[in-house]
Amino acid sequence: MAARALWKGAISFGLVYIPVEMYTAVQEHDLDLTMLDRRDFSPVGYKRYNKKTGKEVTWDDIVKGYEYEDNEYVVLSDEDLKRANVEATQTIDIVAFVEAADVPLTYYETPYYLAPARGGAKVYALLRETLRKAGKIGIATVVMRTKQHLCALVCVEDKIVLNTLRYATEIRDAEELKLPPATLKAAGISDKELQMALSLVDGMSEEWKPEQYHDTYKEDVMAMIKKKIKAGQTKTITAPEKDTAAPKASNVVDLVALLQNSLGKRGAKGAAAKAKPRAEEEEDDEEVEAKPKPRRTTSTTRAKSGAKSTAKTASHTTAAAKRKPAASRKAA
Repeated sequence: MAARALWKGAISFGLVYIPVEMYTAVQEHDLDLTMLDRRDFSPVGYKRYNKKTGKEVTWDDIVKGYEYEDNEYVVLSDEDLKRANVEATQTIDIVAFVEAADVPLTYYETPYYLAPARGGAKVYALLRETLRKAGKIGIATVVMRTKQHLCALVCVEDKIVLNTLRYATEIRDAEELKLPPATLKAAGISDKELQMALSLVDGMSEEWKPEQYHDTYKEDVMAMIKKKIKAGQTKTITAPEKDTAAPKASNVVDLVALLQNSLGKRGAKGAAAKAKPRAEEEEDDEEVEAKPKPRRTTSTTRAKSGAKSTAKTASHTTAAAKRKPAASRKAA
């Protein structure tokens, strides 16, 4: 948890106020790439400048303003923004309690931890246990960084997590999407196909262990970076390859044969289907350089898989079972 609170205020729970502090609940591990000028590979920088004089402006000299007419602004300080509605900027106001399942995942945005501030431990615990026993989440509003957010207060283990929500007007209408019919019959799904798909899901079901998943793409990029450094190709710009057209979907795919094949692969592989961390397979950089593995993009892999699947029929099930399982390809 971050040492410094992002926001301090209180949760308004009926007539009860719970003093809390807000902390970020996530940390990014993005690939840190610097933009360079391709002519001499120097870093590209950005400047804040006065559009009238062209001179650079420091952060200390920057204020916020609202343009009410062309080139006419109302200057607003942080204190002005706070005074506009003091209660809204200092209170997480619970307006309703709803079933968690009633809020679609598309509404959830960013999670934050809420911790009790001084004197708020007991009422914090009361709200937490109330949410737990009721099996509901609290819908609230809060102002952060000059924007009012809709949010959900969720009991997660011994914590209350505030997850900002998108407003309904921010969710795009999905009616324009061409989706399959909602019923099995209309979608052309047979009971046998559904039962085999359910069996596949059951065979792949396991306990949620988030630590076993990691960013394999970032690891691939870092391995390529190390390889380019060792090869002295730090200033080499790789030309793009010619795009390969994806194969057209076929309406004659034997789903039963594909599901049977998938079930067979899953059973044969068993515990080995759980991919081990890629870092363990690339411990020796020299070995990786000496024996480079052929790199395949996600689109290429899917294209090959799709072509093979549509070309084979149920009579080729035995031959297909001998191919390398998809889980192994993912670990490779």
